[in-house]
Amino acid sequence: MITVIELGCANTASVLFALERLGVEAHLSSDAAEIAAAKKVVLPGVGAAGFAMNRIHELGLFDVIRSLDVPLLGVCLGQQLLFEGSDEGDVQCLGLIPGRVTRMEASNNFVVPHMGWNQLAVTRDDPLTASVNDGDYAYFVHSFVCPVNECTLATATYGEPFAAMVRKGQVWGCQFHPERSSATGAKILENFVKL
Repeated sequence: MITVIELGCANTASVLFALERLGVEAHLSSDAAEIAAAKKVVLPGVGAAGFAMNRIHELGLFDVIRSLDVPLLGVCLGQQLLFEGSDEGDVQCLGLIPGRVTRMEASNNFVVPHMGWNQLAVTRDDPLTASVNDGDYAYFVHSFVCPVNECTLATATYGEPFAAMVRKGQVWGCQFHPERSSATGAKILENFVKL
């Protein structure tokens, strides 16, 4: 059983369908006790960091998420919320991974938001990146980026390199949408299920 956190700012249906395609039982919850008792947790998110963090506080989930000792996977905005803070609304995030989320730099060649398929470059071995190869494509939709640091598992480049996958301890993140990333995304979700 995987618990998917319901904040009201994510396309949770596609995450649930992707897990169901893998034969995994998953359910949505915004209940602190349920999430605290979960065996594995997914934190999806779409939209603004400030709104999502306000929802986390309103639902009484800040300390619950921070104290989880089971595998936690942040997806898209969910990965950004794992970091210490975000320039999007100058908000304090969950502080589970060091670093600050910053706005992508737009240019004539690189419009923001970054939307579409982009290649991954795996920077270190990890159970989540098993059978994921350099050059595999994933589907991104975002305007803010996580820094490349010691927690980075894979990068992608859009103008500049950014952290596409991260890990610290029992906490993982994917900046892209694995549930929309075809075979690569399915493999990553399968790897998460097997943790």
